[in-house]
Amino acid sequence: MAERQACTMPAIPAMPMRRAAMLGACAVATLSACAGLPVGTAVDAPAAPATRIAEGLPEPLAREVVMLALSLVGTPYRYGGNTPEGGFDCSGLIVHVFRGAAGLALPRTVAQLASVGSAVPSTQMRSADLVFFHATGRFSHAGICVDDGRFVHAPSSGGRVRVESIGTRYWAPRLAVIRRV
Repeated sequence: MAERQACTMPAIPAMPMRRAAMLGACAVATLSACAGLPVGTAVDAPAAPATRIAEGLPEPLAREVVMLALSLVGTPYRYGGNTPEGGFDCSGLIVHVFRGAAGLALPRTVAQLASVGSAVPSTQMRSADLVFFHATGRFSHAGICVDDGRFVHAPSSGGRVRVESIGTRYWAPRLAVIRRV
């Protein structure tokens, strides 16, 4: 029998009961999504067809994710960066935003992030979903959906965190998968 990959969640500090309940629901959703991934599964393997779409973050937390992501627009790109002061690469931005806004500890690389949550069709994409691209290679870039067809990302060396449309001539053909955390 294959071992299951463990997901870690940060300790929840003292907070109002309603928020703690929402974070608990997120933890259950995240842990159940990770529980189905055997150790050694290729992270860029196509997602198995789902019978239903994952609920994902509760709406208040999804809004917090979007607001924090948008507040970081203009932050310089830095390879390996994961703080507003030091700059961000694309996965560092995602990890920082989800930890800060939703209290979730996500994996650090794009390839690892591509296995988190559940795949959703582009027709059902919503705010706080993660978008993954095959830009320079398989799952080489990622961002956070902020509304219908737009995403926040840390684009490249010399660039800054910005908002772009998924439907542009550059991004549309490179969109690989959308995942709901």
